[in-house]
Amino acid sequence: MPGTPARSGTARPATGAGGSFFGRRKAKKLRGGQSDLFDTLLPQLTLPESLPVDLGVLFASPPREVRLEIGFGGGEHLLAAARAEPDVGFIGCEPFINGMAKMLAAIRREGLDNLRLWPDDAAPLLRRLPAASLARVDLFYPDPWPKRRQRKRRFVSPETLSEISRVLRAGGAFRFASDIDDYVGWTLRRIAAEDRLVWAPASAKAWTEPFEGWVRTRYEAKAIAAGRVPSYLCIRRARL
Repeated sequence: MPGTPARSGTARPATGAGGSFFGRRKAKKLRGGQSDLFDTLLPQLTLPESLPVDLGVLFASPPREVRLEIGFGGGEHLLAAARAEPDVGFIGCEPFINGMAKMLAAIRREGLDNLRLWPDDAAPLLRRLPAASLARVDLFYPDPWPKRRQRKRRFVSPETLSEISRVLRAGGAFRFASDIDDYVGWTLRRIAAEDRLVWAPASAKAWTEPFEGWVRTRYEAKAIAAGRVPSYLCIRRARL
C-alpha cells in the first residue's frame, strides 16, 4: 500500500469512519490458473449479498460455530485453522486480489469445504452479518497507518468495534495482533470505550504470548528480528 510497509501474510483492510477503502487491490499479475479460479471457484465461495440468520447453512456441513478473519493476507492463519478444525465454518475477508488468489489455489488443491470468502472490504460485510452470528473475529497485523494524518484510515474505530460487538455472540472473542505499540494502545483505548467488549488478560504476560495454534508469518519473523515486539489481545464480548 502506498505509504505503508508491505505486510505479507497480514491483514490489509483499512476503512475510514466514513466507509472509504484505503489500500491496494492488486500487486503482481495473476497467472492464468489463478485468473481461472476467480471465474470458476470464487463465485461458488463468495458470500451472498443477503445473509441468512444462521450462517451455518452457508457451509456444506453444518459447523459447530462460525468465525471471521478480517484481512487474511497470504492466508497462513486462516488455512491452518480450517485444516485443524474442519467442524468450524470460517469466513475469510480479503480485498487484496493476490492474497485471494493464493487462498483459492489452496482451497482447490486441498479440497477444503469449511471456508467461505468475501473478496472486498470488511466494513460492509460487518454491517450485513446477523447479530450474535459469530464465535470469533480475528484481525491480525492490520496496516498501522503510522502518520498522524493517516490514522483515520485504521480499521479499528468506534464504528467497526460497535459492529464487531454486534455480530459476536455473548462470550465470543475479538482477537487482535500487532507489532506497532501505538496501534495496540489505540485499540485498547477504543475497546475501553465500547462497553460490550472487555479485555481481561489472564496474566500480566498474556498479551505478549501468541494465541493457541498461532502460525508465525514471514512478516512477523522480520518484525521480531527488527526488534519490534508483537502484542496479542484477546477481547471478549461481554455477557450483558
